[in-house]
Amino acid sequence: MSEAALPHPDAPAPHQRRVRYAGKNPRRFEDKYKELDPQHHADTVAKVLASGKTPAGTHRPIMVAEILAALVPKPGDLAVDCTLGYGGHAQEILAKILPGGKLLGLDHDPIELPKTESRLRSLGFDETVFTAHRSNFAGLPQVLAGFFSSLASADGESAGVRGADVILADLGVSSMQIDDPARGFSVKFSGPLDMRMNPQRGQSVAALLAKIKADALAHLLSENADEPKAVHLGAALAGKNFTTTHALADAIRAALPYVAKEDAHLHIRRVFQALRIAVNDEFSALDTLLRQLPACLKPGGRVAILTFHSGEDRRVKKSFQSGLWNGIYSAIATEVVRAAAEEQRSNPRSAPAKLRWAIRAA
Repeated sequence: MSEAALPHPDAPAPHQRRVRYAGKNPRRFEDKYKELDPQHHADTVAKVLASGKTPAGTHRPIMVAEILAALVPKPGDLAVDCTLGYGGHAQEILAKILPGGKLLGLDHDPIELPKTESRLRSLGFDETVFTAHRSNFAGLPQVLAGFFSSLASADGESAGVRGADVILADLGVSSMQIDDPARGFSVKFSGPLDMRMNPQRGQSVAALLAKIKADALAHLLSENADEPKAVHLGAALAGKNFTTTHALADAIRAALPYVAKEDAHLHIRRVFQALRIAVNDEFSALDTLLRQLPACLKPGGRVAILTFHSGEDRRVKKSFQSGLWNGIYSAIATEVVRAAAEEQRSNPRSAPAKLRWAIRAA
């Protein structure tokens, strides 16, 4: 480069345009929610929490005290969090089982699992006390078998048939999934109509709706969400092409022209719930977990399951009752445990939660 082409040392720096502000109501999810960057917007995060809402990109663990009271984790225990999510429950359990304990965390969401593993590592929980496993909770026996096999390889002892002291399953969809429009779980923002916990497997809700028959969809809406207008909505939505969450929500409203706005929103929530359960095969996975639980628990081991709608709660209740009658469990929750009034006020997403627990017979 010639000297004439070089900038003069005293020349002012070239002007750079600042990033244009997106306006008071930006459209992009990343622009709208400052709490996605909590280090730079701690005041915003505090305001969101004070308003009783969950900051975007995070998840507030529900009924922590009640879960710890049901599971009674203690130092040296082997614990399993079948639905690791944001890691809030796991963090609290880890604090109780150390020193000497270990927690296995399961989650089949390939997007959120690495973030949560990194988050727990940053809190000081290394591989000696916590391991993350990308698996649906129906794969719990395989994860436990792998863990005990690794112990046997390390100390030369026979792995045998051993189980966990503590098992937790929180069946709710995490706030990170609900709040991210790219996942398609909510109508809060328009996003692709997907709803898969693992976007790399199975079919999306859009694909399901495009090929399902009206009677099959009506059955699905009734079975998965107790939708009172299942037949009508099944006929209106089956075989249609919807690419976004808003498109589906608009179609539900259009199919119910004489329904009040608030009631229409409840129908939308039920339809979304039913479809999410279907594409993730949630009931089948839960039934598998409930069948496998006794073999995965040590004698005297405890399990707690947090459910969020009647279809899940019925399955857990019946399984625990059957186990008690057959001598598999020595004790179960006689009444469902609910979040305290204060927690429901500060975190409305805890309102539908129901906790049930059981203790493996000795």
